[in-house]
Amino acid sequence: MKLVFLFFACLSIAFCAQAQDSVNVVVRKDPRLDVLNSKQAAINKNTARMSSNGMYKGFRLQVISTRSRDEAFKIKADLIQKFPSQKVYALFQSPYFKIRVGNFLERDEAERFRKSVLPYYPQGVYVVQDLIEYTPASLDENDPS
Repeated sequence: MKLVFLFFACLSIAFCAQAQDSVNVVVRKDPRLDVLNSKQAAINKNTARMSSNGMYKGFRLQVISTRSRDEAFKIKADLIQKFPSQKVYALFQSPYFKIRVGNFLERDEAERFRKSVLPYYPQGVYVVQDLIEYTPASLDENDPS
């Protein structure tokens, strides 16, 4: 009895192995799936840069950190006048007033802008990580449909 069972078990295993060799699978997919995948990848890339409050992780230039409120706001006004295309931010982290400028996604952008600010403030301008204001480009810009 055991021999008969063993014979049928070996025969069925051999049959299954042979059947797997002869099976071809043809996958047909809709080309719109590739478009959908690329859009989802772009969404995931943007979401990875976002913080929980909806702002983006980026860089700013810190121009000064001082205890003097008057000095900080004087430099802020000066930055607004010299660089009207950039936003200037004043932060108070007790006991210091910090003046930061710009909204840069990449550190390289911040470094390039730093070189233009450095002649006016040679005492030290630093690139710092910060949450920035950023509006991403629409994902549907290149969509032909």
